[in-house]
Amino acid sequence: MKILVINGRPRAKGNSDLLCDEFIRGAEEAGNQVEKISLREKEISPCRACYACFRTGSCVQQDDMADLLQKAEEADMLVLASPTYFLTMSGQMKVMIDRLLPKWQDLGGKKAFVIVTGHDGRQGLRRTGEELCAILENLGCSVQNIIWGERVWQKGEVIGTKAMTEAYEAGRQLS
Repeated sequence: MKILVINGRPRAKGNSDLLCDEFIRGAEEAGNQVEKISLREKEISPCRACYACFRTGSCVQQDDMADLLQKAEEADMLVLASPTYFLTMSGQMKVMIDRLLPKWQDLGGKKAFVIVTGHDGRQGLRRTGEELCAILENLGCSVQNIIWGERVWQKGEVIGTKAMTEAYEAGRQLS
């Protein structure tokens, strides 16, 4: 299976990153082909709401989003990972999601996973997880599971938690 992991974490080697890496480790051990895109390393401008994409099928902006959309179309599974900031996904993730508009009808039928991290417990992360699931379902994807990296704030706090094991096992069970 071809899996695209899109990580919306703004800081390098953060908790979302660590959970993505564990998911990827398990998925690769199960024989899957996995690519991770870190949005913090991409130049993706916000949607201009010009709707030219409705006429042409592609965005008029020339940035890294065109490559990301191509990879998303080619993938069998999408994984969206984000820390929780002010009760929602990171700004990097929201900007990328808004830019899915040209291809939103072309991403249906894929399996999906969500990875959410944050300082709060599950209740504090719930909105972020639910929003990401709703977006994937609106795209026509089938969300398989949410991995909750709860009560983690500082870099590396997720190491040794149940979420790390869950991320690895979720990836390992894919084939």
